[in-house]
Amino acid sequence: MSPAWFKTPGTPEAEYTMSTHLRESPSLGFIVAVTVMVLYLTFQRLNTKRAETLFQQSHGCGPPRLLQYKWPFALDLVFEAFRIIEEKQAMQWFVNIFDRTGPTFEQKILGVQSIDTVEPENIETILSDQFSVYGLGARTPTFAPLLGSGIFTQDAAPWKHSRDMLRPLFSLNRANIFTQVEEHTEHLVNCVPTNDFIDLQPLFFQFTFDTTTFLLFGKSLNSLQSASTRHVASAGEAQFSESFRIAQDYLFRRSRLGGQYWLIGGKDFRKHCSIVHRFIDQAVQEALLVGNQDCEATDVRSFLDALIQTTRDPRILRDQLLNVLLAGRDTTACCLTWTFRLLAQHPGVFAKLRSEIRAIVGVGEESKLPDRNSLKRMTYLNLVFKEVLRLYPSVPLNSRSALEATTLPTGGGPDGTKPLMIKKGECVGYSVYVMHRLKKLYGEDADLFRPERWDPDVNNPVNLKDIGWGYLPFNGGPRVCLGQEFALLEAGYVVVRMLQKFRSLELDPRDKDVAVGAENQEVTLVIASTNGCRVKAVE
Repeated sequence: MSPAWFKTPGTPEAEYTMSTHLRESPSLGFIVAVTVMVLYLTFQRLNTKRAETLFQQSHGCGPPRLLQYKWPFALDLVFEAFRIIEEKQAMQWFVNIFDRTGPTFEQKILGVQSIDTVEPENIETILSDQFSVYGLGARTPTFAPLLGSGIFTQDAAPWKHSRDMLRPLFSLNRANIFTQVEEHTEHLVNCVPTNDFIDLQPLFFQFTFDTTTFLLFGKSLNSLQSASTRHVASAGEAQFSESFRIAQDYLFRRSRLGGQYWLIGGKDFRKHCSIVHRFIDQAVQEALLVGNQDCEATDVRSFLDALIQTTRDPRILRDQLLNVLLAGRDTTACCLTWTFRLLAQHPGVFAKLRSEIRAIVGVGEESKLPDRNSLKRMTYLNLVFKEVLRLYPSVPLNSRSALEATTLPTGGGPDGTKPLMIKKGECVGYSVYVMHRLKKLYGEDADLFRPERWDPDVNNPVNLKDIGWGYLPFNGGPRVCLGQEFALLEAGYVVVRMLQKFRSLELDPRDKDVAVGAENQEVTLVIASTNGCRVKAVE
């Protein structure tokens, strides 16, 4: 006799016996459910693949170049990446990958597919032409434990609200801010010994911390002012700075994993985020105690004063302040570090810049303090900064995620000249650091520090007049940096005052033979020098 559940389908007896058997055999029910799910997912995948093929054909897209790897899930690249990060050579590794693979390619690491590009045309499309088509993707949850919800982690309407709120603050109290830059620069210059080696990088971080805390809170922590803190920051600020650096290092490593960012974190990461938060929370609470939401606009002396007029939520205030602090402190300190390291490596550039300073404001005891107008007249100073920020842009790596299926203008096909399809949800990474070193943009000496390449009066092999999106030291499009004018003013004032006092800089012998770009680099959200800026200043 055949089993009861093989009776003729469709009869009441068959329906009864089949359902009874499924209830009495959970394993069979599970198998059926899994089979149905697999069939459904297969159908969905085939349907999606068909739609993507039609999209590619209708837009004339070609397949991307592929990043090569040897092990399943590209685990060989994952292990290599972490080794390179530990060796402090991450950016040189990225340069080598693009040299080997091409300016735009597809990578599939740990099962996650994404696109990487350094083509100016593609970056313009992402940041400007199709700005509304791209979002921050995994950046928001990746960065949230440290930065919360602020201008660097927000998208769409919340980002626009933050930007509209912060934009006018950069012109707030401008005269007093310049006075603070002058004052703290003098503290900085006084901390530099004559004829003795010193690492300038920690001093630059203290300096920008002092100026940025005035900008944010209306008062500076004056970490450089006291003789007792000239070489060592106060315990609270030192702990904050170290935790801020470590937490950013976690963010960098988390961001390299895309959607798998959660694999990196844990107790240590949370501890350092907590130290950073407590430091900012204390300043916020003090401001809330003395602040008044109905205070007149004339009473607004800082970012925090202005923010308190829009919200008194301590979490929102902390998040916004942390986002601006990251931009105001770390980026300018790194720019100053690389500037003085390069000036010490290139005495000819140092001498030429000092000659310009001598002609406009004088040097030595006969000099006068520079003001905004005199800084604007220093054309070679501007060329030096353009070249420093070409080689060491503030944010070396960045990414966006497509909110819908779209295309990039180049990167598809065997020669990379066809459009390239970007799938909905796909991440597109781009590296300004690598783009700024492309020989097809900057010539065969693209790896060298040569400010004259920007001089329109010099007959250069490559004319950079129309470099456009090939040069992005402060990002581009609607999210272009709000504080770039202040950053260049602050950095410019420091350079002029240092060169007014010191007639030469000597690089530490340990760093003399290290080529530009081959230094050990500390890549977090910004790019710092692992070995600092060890120089001897000669008065």
